[in-house]
Amino acid sequence: MTKEEIHQAIDKLENLKRTSQFNEAKTFAYDLLENPAIQEDAESLANVYNILGVVYSLLSDYHKALEYNSKALHINEEIGNKGGIAHSLGNIGNVYCNLSDYPKALEYLSKAILIERELEDKRSIALNLGNIGLVYHRLSDYHKALEYCSKSLHICEEIGNKQGIATNLGNIGIDYWNLSDYPKALEYYSKALHINEEIGNKQGIAANLGNIGLVYHRLSDYPKALEYYSKALHINEEIGNKDGIATNLGNMGMVYSLLSDYPKAFEYLNRAHSLSIEIGLKFLKRDHLQQYSELYEKMGEIEKAFSYYKQYIALEKEINSEETKKNAQIFEQRRILEEDEKARQLKLARFQEQERIFHNILPISIADRLIEGEQTIAESFENVSIFFSDIINFTTLSSNIEPAELVKGLNTIFTAFDRIGTKYGLEKIKTIGDAYMAVCGVPEVFEDHQYRATQFAIEASEVLETLDLGKQFKSLQIRIGLHCGSVVAGIIGEKKFAYDVWGDAVNIASRMESNSEAGRINVSEAFAASIKEYPEFKLIPRGELNIKGKGIMNTFWLVKNESI
Repeated sequence: MTKEEIHQAIDKLENLKRTSQFNEAKTFAYDLLENPAIQEDAESLANVYNILGVVYSLLSDYHKALEYNSKALHINEEIGNKGGIAHSLGNIGNVYCNLSDYPKALEYLSKAILIERELEDKRSIALNLGNIGLVYHRLSDYHKALEYCSKSLHICEEIGNKQGIATNLGNIGIDYWNLSDYPKALEYYSKALHINEEIGNKQGIAANLGNIGLVYHRLSDYPKALEYYSKALHINEEIGNKDGIATNLGNMGMVYSLLSDYPKAFEYLNRAHSLSIEIGLKFLKRDHLQQYSELYEKMGEIEKAFSYYKQYIALEKEINSEETKKNAQIFEQRRILEEDEKARQLKLARFQEQERIFHNILPISIADRLIEGEQTIAESFENVSIFFSDIINFTTLSSNIEPAELVKGLNTIFTAFDRIGTKYGLEKIKTIGDAYMAVCGVPEVFEDHQYRATQFAIEASEVLETLDLGKQFKSLQIRIGLHCGSVVAGIIGEKKFAYDVWGDAVNIASRMESNSEAGRINVSEAFAASIKEYPEFKLIPRGELNIKGKGIMNTFWLVKNESI
């Protein structure tokens, strides 16, 4: 088999499982396991084991389910497949839930969710949140069950997962049924049934039909109850779901008992009881013993009724004893989970704070690329605008002012520049003493970068008058230079990252600033030509200047066009 053929085969197996063709799925899975190509492909082999484990779980063969899901987990751990590990953990958690080992179920499901959150796998997170809801349902903590199922439903709706939506709607219906809110239960069951019919999920259809039967049973509408139980039984027999068969047979026996049709009641109850013993479900066996006792009492056979009642009580005590131990374990497990969750939240908060600081140091897109593992970042940009400014007579000021006041004043000025830069999309590259450098068009490309840089320069030149800088800063003025051209941008350093730009255009922009004057914006001829189309700006020719390292260049003063 080729790689593509293997993927197609696994997709077919998954589809057989999804459409409740369990016997066909088993046969097909065993055929695949005999194929050498599958045996040599560890990830595909684990997938087959996982699907086969789920099939056995749906057929109520939980020991086989554990066997195959554990094989899948072992392979996924060997190859380091985190997604596969989480999938196997979730499947094993579900099996333990069905075996009424709730502490183990919560342990495996919670481990799965931790990995899925790390992988940001919303579909799987939703699935296992719903499964935890099912565990709490089994523990009769229906409000907790509703909480988890509702969280799961919200994620499934967000990502458009119809199977997940149907499952959660059905589980929420069960919780409302147990809380005796029958209208709500019917509402959710009906919604779930509609979606399961739409996607062809026979397992889900059977479960919803049986649950609707339970509502009508509780409401004493016995003909309706029998109608829905019969439909559910037929589908469960068709797909070979022994758990579902036993449950619906027992429920039908109860209805016939209430209708005083004792032969029918015994017929269905006997079939249900035999099946519950075969598949080893104690809670079903217990319910059937209670039904036998009630049925014989109604028929006046008190001795038989008492015999079954004693068996029922003995099994009830056994189950309750097991449940007490499990509940104690669950309490401890819940405490551990809560501590793990607090630790996870603290770790997440620290990571988010580190990420926030990282984003403040570097452009967001560049920081994200580094976080994702990119090591070398260097790019060419054909046309960008470069801004330089510095403060006139800053050296004299710095020698006559307290250091704290100096830093505070500079921080106020540069913070104002940062805000204006954010407004127009400029990226601050660096500050050196009193000098400030920013670029527009790097790393985010803007077609109108010259216009944005011009607006930034004008507002930056005016902002000093609006800032509360103290007496020492009152006489300060800045000079600004602008140029446009091509640059190279990238990350330098390994420990203290810095994002910088290089190129002749940077040098010319710096020269435009050093040849400017207090309170004025000096621009190159190239920059002046690029903003002529904007009537809100006015260019005043300065003539030719001898620019250090560049020779003779034409420059212009840039001002706002006050006539507009």
